Amino acid sequence: MKIGVPKEIKTHEYRVGLTPSGTRELVQHGHQVAVEHDAGVGIGYNDEAYRAAGAVIAETAAIVFDTAEMIVKVKEPQPAEIAMLRRGQILFTYLHLAADKAQTLGLTASGATCIAYETVTDRAGALPLLAPMSEVAGRMAVQVGAHCLEREQGGAGILLGGVPGVPPAKVVVLGGGVSGTNAARMAVGLEASVTIIDKSLPRLKELDLQFGPRATTLFATTAAIEQAVLAADLVIGAVLVPGAAAPKLVTRDMVRRMRPGSVLVDIAIDQGGCFETSRPTSHSDPTFVQDGVVHYCVTNMPGAVARTSTYALTNATLPFVLALAGKGWRQAMRDDPHLAQGLNIDAGRVTHPAVALALGLPHTPLGDVLAPGVVA
Repeated sequence: MKIGVPKEIKTHEYRVGLTPSGTRELVQHGHQVAVEHDAGVGIGYNDEAYRAAGAVIAETAAIVFDTAEMIVKVKEPQPAEIAMLRRGQILFTYLHLAADKAQTLGLTASGATCIAYETVTDRAGALPLLAPMSEVAGRMAVQVGAHCLEREQGGAGILLGGVPGVPPAKVVVLGGGVSGTNAARMAVGLEASVTIIDKSLPRLKELDLQFGPRATTLFATTAAIEQAVLAADLVIGAVLVPGAAAPKLVTRDMVRRMRPGSVLVDIAIDQGGCFETSRPTSHSDPTFVQDGVVHYCVTNMPGAVARTSTYALTNATLPFVLALAGKGWRQAMRDDPHLAQGLNIDAGRVTHPAVALALGLPHTPLGDVLAPGVVA
């Protein structure tokens, strides 16, 4: 199969869809890989590194999109990229469609087959292609949250771990999944006072065993969330409903009642955010202040640590890329129902139920698309 890797064009996005080592693996399996000029510069690799791995360097994104049967990216396609997609072409990347109707309509109009990293599952029901970036975002959330608590950044001037004689900051993590657990791990390591809130009792028991007395776990009720948030210095929103918009767990009223200089970091912003006051920001302008509370809502947090993120992502996506390229997407999904959960759009049809429900669009069941004998 002809695989194309364009340079990411979202603001301050430095990651790339494949590392040179991932490229080499695909070439050794008999596939052709075209990488856009300078696509890997953000992770420290020039064109020569990709040539050495067997890739062809394309001067423009238009050439990549025109020649490739499958496009492998990191972030959701921007309008200029959507315009270059065509019917029958495979797009494999993060999409986060439930919070983006304009992108969804653009992709359906393109006729392309769009497979989202964030809805591919595994045997345990987890999200293996979202997990690496969730790990990065969770760990970053504490770094950026600690920075935002500094007075110069608009924060209350609180050191996350405190010092002898001075109490540490109170950190509340909403959601005990992959990103929330990694955020809690970092906050505990910096000796903050950490509370993790989740609606799953089995998960809370696991977290209690993992962190012991170093963190407090709470069952998620409106009252528990409100009480914890109002007392917090730093709140990290790490809630995920696969394929769907994130629930708004922190209301505008709660934000108004928080202490001035408190900080909210919304990891869930790609899915619409879990704070009512959240709105997307970028690495060039990452924060805003509302009601005296600093909000950090960058939609591509892992892009700031592009090299680490790209390696972690390629490690997870490469087996699926090999399956899609080697078998074709229909057969690969028939063979692997977990990969099939990644299909969000095909030939103008929305195939993921959570996306269709969130956006009020018609839904075509996955079984209708993958039924034996269906080829178009």
